[in-house]
Amino acid sequence: MIPVHEKHLKKTGYGTLMSKHDPDLRQQALTYHAEPKPGKIATDLTKPCETQQELSLAYTPGVAEPVREIAADPAAAYRYTGKGNLVGVITDGTAVLGLGNVGALAGKPVMEGKAVLFKRFADIDVFDIEVNAETSEEFIDTVARIAPTFGGINLEDIAAPRCFEIERALIDRLDIPVFHDDQHGTAIIIAAGLLNALEVQGKTLDTVRLVCLGAGSAAIASMRLLTKLGVGIEQITLIDRKGVIHAGRDDLNTHKQEFALKTEARSLADALHDADVLIGVSGPNLVSADMVATMANRPIIFALSNPDPEIHPAEANAVRDDLIMATGRSDFPNQVNNVLGFPFIFRGALDVSARCINTEMQIAAVHALAKLAHEPVPKEVLAAYGRKEMRFGPDYIIPKPFDPRLMDFVPPAVAQAAIDSGVAQYPYPAHYPALNTG
Repeated sequence: MIPVHEKHLKKTGYGTLMSKHDPDLRQQALTYHAEPKPGKIATDLTKPCETQQELSLAYTPGVAEPVREIAADPAAAYRYTGKGNLVGVITDGTAVLGLGNVGALAGKPVMEGKAVLFKRFADIDVFDIEVNAETSEEFIDTVARIAPTFGGINLEDIAAPRCFEIERALIDRLDIPVFHDDQHGTAIIIAAGLLNALEVQGKTLDTVRLVCLGAGSAAIASMRLLTKLGVGIEQITLIDRKGVIHAGRDDLNTHKQEFALKTEARSLADALHDADVLIGVSGPNLVSADMVATMANRPIIFALSNPDPEIHPAEANAVRDDLIMATGRSDFPNQVNNVLGFPFIFRGALDVSARCINTEMQIAAVHALAKLAHEPVPKEVLAAYGRKEMRFGPDYIIPKPFDPRLMDFVPPAVAQAAIDSGVAQYPYPAHYPALNTG
């Protein structure tokens, strides 16, 4: 483990951000995690164990009966154990929030936090697993060996490009869903928001010029998903720390090479001239008002760096009154928040015991989220956000995380896509009688 010293906090800016936004937040967060009981999650019993008879059923001799059933038919584990509603949230600690490579153990509070979100929003149980692994092969082998425990695996906070190799290898080796949320969760929410933003702005996926500021795991996954939805690779300009990713560069890994264009543009300013869309998954304050002013009519900006976006909404809106803007923050309109995705995507996958979360299921989630934003917003959601009104339009292109209808829209769509694409092992989920086709 790499300890997080004050020097490291200053280097990453995390300590500065904590004090900048709320002087008391650091102590409040530490107290919250420490008291009255350390951590944020625990296990609980789902069956009574108060009598000798119940004890004999829970453990020996009664427990031998489901053991025999599972030994004869491994699929019986979904009937007799908690496997089917259990997700492993697993990290190597190499890319934890904005703190970077803090080590596996230091990533545990974040993995516990992810467990809270799975349980709170989709009633999915989680074991958080922190793995000390020097190489991708060690991590892959560790996760593959413990995979029988779980109905699905959520990879978290693993640095790029290592994350691509790890996820691909585990998907190939395992017969349960493996999902790197930093990649695909982010991509799904971005895509859903962008579909609706384009609708409001009167533009289409197949004609826009799109600039992606950032070329890490979230950026690559988002651009790949958008190409599946209809954006041509030639429409996308990807920007990394060295500028535009173009065909003349010889320093690109295979993932960046997918998006290397033949173009004269070299800087972010060059790329943004007449661009319709900017997706920022990079760092704070990298985009200037002057750059925004050069974008095409009715532009769209997703400035998703947290807590400080690539450009502040007030600064962008000051130079463009025809702009739709989203951020990663809850105190601005149009928050792009992964909690809109992963709990409900896994809920749908687990309910049909899907072998994977494939592209069809991801696209189903995109369209379900986009569709929900068109629906009238219920009073309880307005009350939760202190609003008198929210309706589909420039300031409401994506649902809110506390919208209870997310469970009604996303999991059934994901489950149906799993059935239709042939990856559902049990296509008759009790949760969704309407899906019962047999």
